[in-house]
Amino acid sequence: MAGANASNMAPDKLCRLRETIENIQHFQFDRERPPLALGAPDADSMLGGGLSFGALHEMAPERPSDFGAACGFTLALACLAAKGGGETLWIQTDFARLEGGALYGTGLELFGLPSQRLLVLRAKRAIDALFAMEEALKCRAVASVIAELPDDSADLIATRRLSLAARDHRGLGLLLRHRSSSMPSAAMTRWNVAAASGPRDDFGGIGITSFLLSLVKNRRGPCGRWNVAWDHHECVFVSRISVDQADTLGVVTASADGPHRAAMG
Repeated sequence: MAGANASNMAPDKLCRLRETIENIQHFQFDRERPPLALGAPDADSMLGGGLSFGALHEMAPERPSDFGAACGFTLALACLAAKGGGETLWIQTDFARLEGGALYGTGLELFGLPSQRLLVLRAKRAIDALFAMEEALKCRAVASVIAELPDDSADLIATRRLSLAARDHRGLGLLLRHRSSSMPSAAMTRWNVAAASGPRDDFGGIGITSFLLSLVKNRRGPCGRWNVAWDHHECVFVSRISVDQADTLGVVTASADGPHRAAMG
């Protein structure tokens, strides 16, 4: 009888063991390349210094009108990653290009990413883009791999494959969605990005690019919400800018999506 009870408990224990091992594997980050700091001390502390290499990270606009901000934040991360050497690969499906537009070389240069360091791959289908991203994450010559997808084709299985490829080969995967998704994901972090007001330049024109970042999933700890700004001259995020409303860049509010919920996302 005792043997029968032990046999019935074995599958549950095995499942828990597998989940534990998987969580441990997700924390095996690249120790050679420093994480990408976001400039806000509280945010970087929650992330263990910043966004880690050897992992997959997701970005999505907070509202449909914020897609440009989500794209800009993703591009800024790619600029940071490229400072350590390597190329940036941007994978875009045909439909994503029609819906979100094509990359503009002059704008990329002004933003901080030299066009000669950027490779653009167009894929007909989302499944082709995901396959290309997985293979590119295995290449050490690529500083970061960005896949732009207009739908929910990157499900839990697909993101797990991408996460494993990034972890095993110390790559940086940036999944740019055209809209936020409630689907489960194996990504290390998930971000909702919105445009934020920033200071005017000396002539009263558009000044430094600013983002309102909402960290909605973080496998390393709590979530939060911050304002950060991108200095395209130095290619770094800055934690404080001077604005008329006297906004202080840093942690603003704690997210309701705590780590216990994030781990299920």
